[in-house]
Amino acid sequence: MADKYLVKPLPYAYDALSGISKETNTFHHDKHYAGYVMKRNEIYEKLKTADRSKSNANYSEFGELKRRETFNANGQVLHELFWEALGGNGKPSGESVVKKIEEDFGSIDKWKEDFKASALSALGWAVTVFDFSDGEVHNYTGDTHNQGGVWGCVPLLAIDVFEHAYYRDYGPNRAAYVDAVVNNIDWKKVEKNYSIIEKVRKLSEQK
Repeated sequence: MADKYLVKPLPYAYDALSGISKETNTFHHDKHYAGYVMKRNEIYEKLKTADRSKSNANYSEFGELKRRETFNANGQVLHELFWEALGGNGKPSGESVVKKIEEDFGSIDKWKEDFKASALSALGWAVTVFDFSDGEVHNYTGDTHNQGGVWGCVPLLAIDVFEHAYYRDYGPNRAAYVDAVVNNIDWKKVEKNYSIIEKVRKLSEQK
């Protein structure tokens, strides 16, 4: 049977990002990310035959599979979000998303300050999202793939701050890596993600 979840290719050449090496992108994409996709497929298959009758909150095969399911699923999704928002020159563009960020943070520079602080505070991820609960853009953090997410949010861009994402290039200087990522953001892609939110909001207003 074919895998349900597939490894997406890096959306640009492995050496295309300024300040993030070909070696880092190769290991990060081909080993770390691909490993989450592989494990997600493995868990998907095992869940088909797991004994649900023995499920409990202390320990059960089904319970542990469900816990690792979200860990590996988010490992896949967050990495895809991370790479898909890069490949640009870092200069903010996109009428709707920039306007919304300026509205909610005060300015793009204030968003950058908050995004970088979030990335330096998290153990694993910082994600810029639109939160439907208050209609605002936020930077949320997660210490693992399946911790820190807020239900009902739509992610716009993400940064992986686990050490495997930057130690080869920057050692312990995470701040320099965060700067490199921000300088590689493709804001046209961020605008594309935000356009989905605008469509959903317009549909909800029509009801």
